[in-house]
Parts: sequence; structure tokens; C-alpha cells
Amino acid sequence: MADIQKLKKIASQVRRDIVRMVHAQNSGHPGGSLGCTDFLTALYFEILEHESKNFDMDGKNQDLFFLSNGHLSALWYSVLARSGYFEVKELSSFRKLNSRLQGHPTTKEGLPGIRVASGSLGQGLSVACGAALTKKMNADPKIVYSLHGDGELQEGQIWEAAMFAAHHKIDNIISTVDYNGKQIDGPVDVVMSLGNLKSKWESFGWLVLEMNGNDIEDVVKTLKHAKSLTGKQKPIVILMKTEMGMGVDFMMGTHKWHGSAPNDEQLEKALAQLEETLGDY
Repeated sequence: MADIQKLKKIASQVRRDIVRMVHAQNSGHPGGSLGCTDFLTALYFEILEHESKNFDMDGKNQDLFFLSNGHLSALWYSVLARSGYFEVKELSSFRKLNSRLQGHPTTKEGLPGIRVASGSLGQGLSVACGAALTKKMNADPKIVYSLHGDGELQEGQIWEAAMFAAHHKIDNIISTVDYNGKQIDGPVDVVMSLGNLKSKWESFGWLVLEMNGNDIEDVVKTLKHAKSLTGKQKPIVILMKTEMGMGVDFMMGTHKWHGSAPNDEQLEKALAQLEETLGDY
């Protein structure tokens, strides 16, 4: 049974990490990171079968996670550090010259927890499918998870990978779409409407689930349900409704915090809304 209150406390600390990291360098992407915090917290601290202390690139007999929308790096770095992949104090090096924690995740510096560089949108599903197919070929029973932005679905490579997964019956993959309706240039429906996403994914041969990505209890329940549906000849996608900037009132309801950093005053306002539960780095 998941300890939902514990997960909420971790998520609050992760949100504090995010706004502090982005503020310190006056650079980064807080909006989507805050919106997906509950999801990635639940995934790493409750669902994912992984070993933070014994990381290797192969990940045999472990679940794998790929962050396709790599601009959410502040979120991922915080979750990786808080779950033991590297020391929490390293978060203070975010986006600094020669740091391992660059603006988009990279494998160049050998950062534990990261198996592929990401940031060029649209590529992560292809990578995840390849990893999942490899596990099937090697009789590895573990699952591959991936996270994508809704604006990212405007990239054609996503749909090529979607066809590939269904055709090859890659049924050990659970992909999640952050469906917040916003991207860097404005509302997704204005930039390029995605239409009926549920019907679209189903027509591509995927099992489709939906969840509230800002309700940790619903996230845990849905991810566990998704896991129970693996091995049934179909890939699985979760359409996850979130609010960009979740947890910080003045960052919610607008796309302008997609890639903007808070100033000193805004940082204080944000931190006042986020409980410090695990200790700041």
C-alpha cells in the first residue's frame, strides 16, 4: 500500500528544488517540471523497480525510464538525487559550466540514472520502444516507461514509433503524455491542435488510460493498473492531465512559465507555498 502522504512530502521538496535550481541560474523550465512532479515522484518512489546505488547503462532486470521532453531536467535531476542516484548537494550545479546537470539531460558526463541524451523533442518514444523490444528479446520481464509532452506529439517521429510499437506488439512499455494543453508558444490547440488524442492513440493500436497527474493517489493507482495490463500484446499510453506550474499559484494557468525563471521576489513567493520536507540542498 502506497504511503500517499510520504509521496506528497517528497513532491513538495522536489518542487522547492525545481524553483531554486531554475532561479539560481536564471534559466530553465519550471512550468512543466512543476506540473509533472507528482507523476515522477510516484514513479520513482513507488512504482519503478530500479537500483539507484548500482546504476549501469544496460539496466538488465530493472525497469527503465526515458524522459523524452528533456527540458524537464530540473524535475528529473531532483528526483534522481532524492532517490539516491547522486548526492543532493550536486543540484546546486544545475546548468553551470562543466556541470553534469546540464539544461537537457546528457550521458556525456556519465550521470547516474540517465541512459540517453534528450531534448530534441519527438525522439524519446523511439528510444523507449527500442529498449522495450530489447528486453523482450532478452526475456527480461521488466518494464520500460517514458514521459512526453503534449506539444511534443506534433512531431511526426512520435507516430512512426507508435506504429512500430503496435506492429511489433511491444507490450512491456508504458508511455505517459503530459497533457497540460500548453507549450512554449501558447495553447497547444492554437499552435497545432492534437484532435481527439484518446481516439488517435487507440487507432494506432495502443491501450489508452487517463489520469489526473496532479493527484498522487490517482497516479499510483493508474500506474499500477497500467502495469497489470502489460503482456497483453499491446503497448500502453496514459493521457495525464496536469496543470503547468502546479504548486505555485502565479505560475499556474499560463504558458509563460514554460521556460522562464522566477526573480528573487517570485522565488520567495513560490517557496512560501511549498513545504520544506527533506531539507533544501
